[in-house]
Amino acid sequence: QGRIFLKIVVVGMGYVGIPVAALFADVKGFNVTGVQRMSKRSGWKIDHLNRGKNPIEGKEPGLAELIERVVEKGTFRVTDDISVYGEADAILITVQTPVDENHIPRYESLRQVSQDIGKHMKKGALVVLESTVAPGTTDHVVKPILEEQSGRKAGGDFSLVFSYERVMLGRLLHNLTKLDRIVGG
Repeated sequence: QGRIFLKIVVVGMGYVGIPVAALFADVKGFNVTGVQRMSKRSGWKIDHLNRGKNPIEGKEPGLAELIERVVEKGTFRVTDDISVYGEADAILITVQTPVDENHIPRYESLRQVSQDIGKHMKKGALVVLESTVAPGTTDHVVKPILEEQSGRKAGGDFSLVFSYERVMLGRLLHNLTKLDRIVGG
């Protein structure tokens, strides 16, 4: 009897994505791939994380040890190859959503990631939006892009949920594991 793995992809290796991915990768039967864009500003994180090193500065209790453990176990790796979306049972979007000088959210990264996921995701995938976004973004920004790019319908061919992030520097693992979360789908 073979082992069954749940394949999870976490998009965006930042303050939310790294600890979320590492925590999932520490669960028996979960195999996690982090996706990080190969940019000048943050592309270095790919090699850093794949060597089992924590790129988050400051005191973050337990995170460095967790990353090292799951990389050694072989249940966590990071890539810039978006074709991994096609193998994922669940895809968590944790990309930054900055605001402009008028405090209007800039969703360029979220739109691009949604297009990429839509083009590659398999039928039955679960897509979870965890980025900090304004109310209605899941329905009015992410959902139409995923449906258009995939030719599939949310709620039937794939599942789409929103679960806002609950993190604070210095307490990343604590807040992710101890604070209740609200999920809307």
